Amino acid sequence: MSQKEDRIQARIEPKLKQSAEAIFSRLGLTATQAIRMFYAQVEMRGGIPFDVVIPNKETQEAMDEGEDSTKLKKYASFKNLRDEVGV
Repeated sequence: MSQKEDRIQARIEPKLKQSAEAIFSRLGLTATQAIRMFYAQVEMRGGIPFDVVIPNKETQEAMDEGEDSTKLKKYASFKNLRDEVGV
């Protein structure tokens, strides 16, 4: 295995870091392992391993709506939600 010499430093918002690291933990990964995995995927795919796009107006509006829980419709049960959307 190659020697690990290079160091990466980045500033990141504490809330984002904590949230991401909680997910890594659930996956059994450290932040270092997740970063290595990301870099390996970039190398293997020859680019960012996911789509990087600017959301269209409709998607952005939905994202904004989801950020404000007071605007979200609430349902008494999952069945009620399914009934309303016809599933």
